[in-house]
Amino acid sequence: MLSRVGERLYWMARYIERAENTARLVHVYTDTMLDLPKGVGLYWGQLLEITGNDSAFGKNHQRAGQGRILKFILSAEANPGSLLTSLREARENARTTRDQMPNEAWEHVNELFLFARKRLARPVSRIRLLEFLSEVVMRCQQIAGLLAGTMSHGYGYQFVRLGRNLERADMTTRILDIGSATLLAQDGEVERLENRLWINILRSLSAYQMYRQNVRRRIRREDVIGYLLRDMQFPRAVAHTLGAIQTCLELLPQNETTLRAVARLQRVLAQAQIPELAREGLRDFMDTLQLEFGRLDGLIADTWFAPDIHEAV
Repeated sequence: MLSRVGERLYWMARYIERAENTARLVHVYTDTMLDLPKGVGLYWGQLLEITGNDSAFGKNHQRAGQGRILKFILSAEANPGSLLTSLREARENARTTRDQMPNEAWEHVNELFLFARKRLARPVSRIRLLEFLSEVVMRCQQIAGLLAGTMSHGYGYQFVRLGRNLERADMTTRILDIGSATLLAQDGEVERLENRLWINILRSLSAYQMYRQNVRRRIRREDVIGYLLRDMQFPRAVAHTLGAIQTCLELLPQNETTLRAVARLQRVLAQAQIPELAREGLRDFMDTLQLEFGRLDGLIADTWFAPDIHEAV
């Protein structure tokens, strides 16, 4: 396989997963802002910080209101990480690698971009917005399932899995970041409503039912953090995504450096003191993981996608 083809498949999967996770993040943040009282540490500008868009937003906007922030995250062309931009990039990468995947996969990616562009071209109510976000999540999952069930599981598909799981791990930490704001406020009102916050976080990752089946305790901050970081069976838990990344790398050539980086990440995760994170330091730990994910992405690019490597993977 040509290295540039592997790179495009990798980024197609990352962009599709990024669009899905952006939809999940905005959905849970909207619900959480409505459920929790003002003054508990949550504000719309924090959504920009969680997604890493605060500096890009500041260059284009002097004031930060809910409408401006949602538009920037969902559809702004000035935002390279917006949901619509992610779908546009996914479509372009899929278009240039159509011969590597089933025709149905390309058609679904193209249709999803056209659907999102049409819906985001006009203002929508909160209810319609949540319906749109749920539709994006469902269609992204449909594409992932189609690729898993109909694409040959050779090198190309391993790059698809690699991109999807790295992006998924990163966004799980960003969604957990929403809960870190409540660690700053411990008044009775926050404690009373905190249960709702963590339920929203679980549901945003489609994790609520699996959490209840496996943890078998009431919703507690410490248990939710531990489950979403360390559970090896739930597909969106960070530990599971790292295991999937490791499996993909083992099937690719020239994998020694990247496998060592994954092993380092797994050690960092295993050594984390979950009770301490539940009290304080959650945001700093999420930032640490996100930086490590960025380094792993750089190693993947240097190993297989750099212009001076051999053409064939």
